[in-house]
Amino acid sequence: MSEKVKSVNGGIGFPGLLTVLFIGLKLCKVIDWSWWWVLSPLWITFGISLIILIIVGIIAALDD
Repeated sequence: MSEKVKSVNGGIGFPGLLTVLFIGLKLCKVIDWSWWWVLSPLWITFGISLIILIIVGIIAALDD
């Protein structure tokens, strides 16, 4: 009756931790950056993912 349950924990990841750190530093007035720079780990991660998806899409379209 005892089954092993396989769980996958993705976690927050490095960009997420960096974003939380930057937001904390900004709110505590330790850094005086614009919000664009504070949230940049999210934008950079999103941009890299988008570029990879575009490249994969182009490669898939060329294989047809």
